Formats: sequence, C-alpha cells, structure tokens
Amino acid sequence: MTRSDLVEELAARFGQLNQRDAEQAVKTILDAVSDALVRGHRIEIRGFGSFAINHRPPRVGRNPRSGESVQVPSKRVPHFKPGKALREAVDNLKTDEQPAQQPAA
Repeated sequence: MTRSDLVEELAARFGQLNQRDAEQAVKTILDAVSDALVRGHRIEIRGFGSFAINHRPPRVGRNPRSGESVQVPSKRVPHFKPGKALREAVDNLKTDEQPAQQPAA
C-alpha cells in the first residue's frame, strides 16, 4: 500500500472527507511521527505497534569491491515493533489469502 492508496482508502471509508482532507490528515500524522522520531521520542499506537530510535555503534566494515576495511560511523535509525494485535492478525492470515509477492526493488 502506498501513501496515495492510504489517502484513497481513508476518503472512501469516511464519506465526509474529500480527497484533499484525507491527504492532509495522512500528511499530518506522518509528519507528527517523523518529527517525534527526529526529536528522539518514542511513539506507541496501541494495537498497532511502536516506533523508536535505535542507536547503532561505530564499526569496521568492508568495501565489497576492494575488500579494504572501512570505518562506519555510529548512527541513529528508526525501528518499528509491531503490537500484539497486529502480530496476531498477520500470523492468522490464511494461506489462501496470501497476497502476491511484491517484486524486489
């Protein structure tokens, strides 16, 4: 599902929302989540999951082309942990309802 698919789904479920209002709602929510993560906060949506920032320490990596050692600096990366309800819903998906595999990007 893409962002535009999410906007269309929101507009279809709630008749009082037009396409522009649905787009604004999705943009506002995603911006709020992004801003909170940038500030280092944790976001928890009950039944769905939580977003947090993980710290990856510096390490020594290898250049795959030349094989030489490369210093990889530390970084902060976003992490999503699904909630219990989401995990169970995904796990209970029947095999005949399996979605088609997405092509690798």
